[in-house]
Amino acid sequence: MRTGLTEEVIQQLGDYQNSDLPGSWIAALKLTDHVSGNSSGVLPEEIYSELLEYFSEAQILRLGSLLAVGSGWQRMIETFGIRPDHYVESASEPWTS
Repeated sequence: MRTGLTEEVIQQLGDYQNSDLPGSWIAALKLTDHVSGNSSGVLPEEIYSELLEYFSEAQILRLGSLLAVGSGWQRMIETFGIRPDHYVESASEPWTS
């Protein structure tokens, strides 16, 4: 909500495929689901074709790269119990005892 999303838009994210969100958002969210591990294997041609309706190939690669970094970062901080919102300078790293 800090970035200007309304509660109505946020509510639609859970069922974005049946929402009235813009087509570009829905295509990007399908890619997000695929990259974040909700699907496996190579990106299906139907999703890639849908992405090409809204984005250039370079934009799709950038979006995929950002999603991969974000997804990987999230998994890393969960693995090590890092909680960035609660970071304090004097805290020890989670991997030291």
